[in-house]
Amino acid sequence: MHLRGGLSVEASQNGCLLELDVEGGAEKAAKADGTQALMSEKQNFVLVPQPPEENEEPPRGGSLVDRVRNWAVALVSPVAPPLPDIPRRPRLVFGFDATASREPAWATARTVTDALVRALPGELDVALAVHGGGALHTFTEFTADARTLRDRAAGISCIPGHTRLLAILSRSLASPGVTVVVYIGDVFEESLARGRKLADALGTRGIRLIVLHDTSDWSARRDAEVLLDLARRTGGCVLPFDVNAPDRLRDILGAAAAYAVGGEALLQEKRAALPGAALLLEHLRRD
Repeated sequence: MHLRGGLSVEASQNGCLLELDVEGGAEKAAKADGTQALMSEKQNFVLVPQPPEENEEPPRGGSLVDRVRNWAVALVSPVAPPLPDIPRRPRLVFGFDATASREPAWATARTVTDALVRALPGELDVALAVHGGGALHTFTEFTADARTLRDRAAGISCIPGHTRLLAILSRSLASPGVTVVVYIGDVFEESLARGRKLADALGTRGIRLIVLHDTSDWSARRDAEVLLDLARRTGGCVLPFDVNAPDRLRDILGAAAAYAVGGEALLQEKRAALPGAALLLEHLRRD
């Protein structure tokens, strides 16, 4: 970089060398034994800054050389990335397969989504994740407000396309604070190898996958073992989904919310208050 009056500055990427060149000078000063010999006003010299002692503050003010040196070292020093936001509450992702054949199931599920936040008011944040048309088209912000969650669910319709469960798992893995993913679906039409890798990664992070498997269509039964394998790899489980039993679904979602907040210990504690707690505990311990 060239400054006014012919002064040029070069800084190495590691911040250890700064060279100043002033026009008209032909002599150089070299650093020796930790001191710098300045020969004249118009000379060439090389400065190799020493790392400051512990707790030593950077110099304030000083000569032009000191100010330029400090500026150049700061310019090439790496900047630490900002720390990610740490959620105040545990998080749960409620995923759903909203492809064309799923309209009756989605009509049942979207009426009971509020059960996820009403079970333990103010203790859990929930995001709605819905795929349809061959894409994960909805992944809402996390919220503890039952009305917000229900309103977002009411505005979603089913669209023909292949399943995208893995997109939901990947997004959940990238979201800090998630402890449980609840997924309602029937078939699996994606890469099993990638699914297993994602499930293993979820398990390592302590994120459980709970699948509510809708087998009302005979073709869905062929994927029962696949979905069970993915859930088991995370430490989760698979439960049956009945489109004609919304009250039972509400109970299971309430239990899943408690599990997301306090694990099996809280589920055991809430057995009397949450009708679905015993059923979820049974499947978690069985699977």
